[in-house]
Amino acid sequence: MAKKSRRYREARERIDANRLYPLEEALAQLKDVPHAKFDETVDIAINLGVDPKHADQMVRGAIVLPNGVGRSTRVLVFAKGEKEKEALEAGADYVGGDDLAKKIQDEGWFEFDRVIATPDMMGVVGRLGRVLGPRGLMPNPKLGTVTPNVAEAVRDQKAGKVEYRVDKAGIVHCGIGKVSFETEKLWENASALIDVILKAKPASTKGTYVKKIAVSSTMGPGIKVDPASPLKVA
Repeated sequence: MAKKSRRYREARERIDANRLYPLEEALAQLKDVPHAKFDETVDIAINLGVDPKHADQMVRGAIVLPNGVGRSTRVLVFAKGEKEKEALEAGADYVGGDDLAKKIQDEGWFEFDRVIATPDMMGVVGRLGRVLGPRGLMPNPKLGTVTPNVAEAVRDQKAGKVEYRVDKAGIVHCGIGKVSFETEKLWENASALIDVILKAKPASTKGTYVKKIAVSSTMGPGIKVDPASPLKVA
């Protein structure tokens, strides 16, 4: 195991590893410990009592966080005609069709963070499944990235829309902002995300749904959160 930095060890010493912190206090503590020289991302990990191997227990969706995520999102849109114009006017970084598909396939071009497509362009996008899918970039109607309303979809992505999905271990990992954010803004983002995950509880789930919650920064240690701590309802 790699030796942890002095900064990490100092941060670890300030955190009570055996305590379950209220959400807002955990975020305040996270901001108070030593950090790297760059503006680290704040991540939340939510351990759910689901078995993602069963389709009816998959927890997945997207939400526009109240305060964004603190970074710009490069949006690629597959559209044509009037929809192409709408996407550009809404702030899309790249808009096209076969030309962009060819660039991705032949040149390995991936200078974008999100992909949106109109339904009539899914024939083109479908050919990219093998390269977009593993990167989590494949447009999906359930996430609002396959839609005729491309302008709204682009604006949502630019405003800080994040996607969440439970992994094989039953954990949802999601960035909720930057260390430079005020504690209240991080709390609002975290509360909004937790609230939408609570509302997405599968009917077939048995026992405790939210088992554990932890927050951390990119280079920092995790801080355990009390799952029963008061949360703002979005």
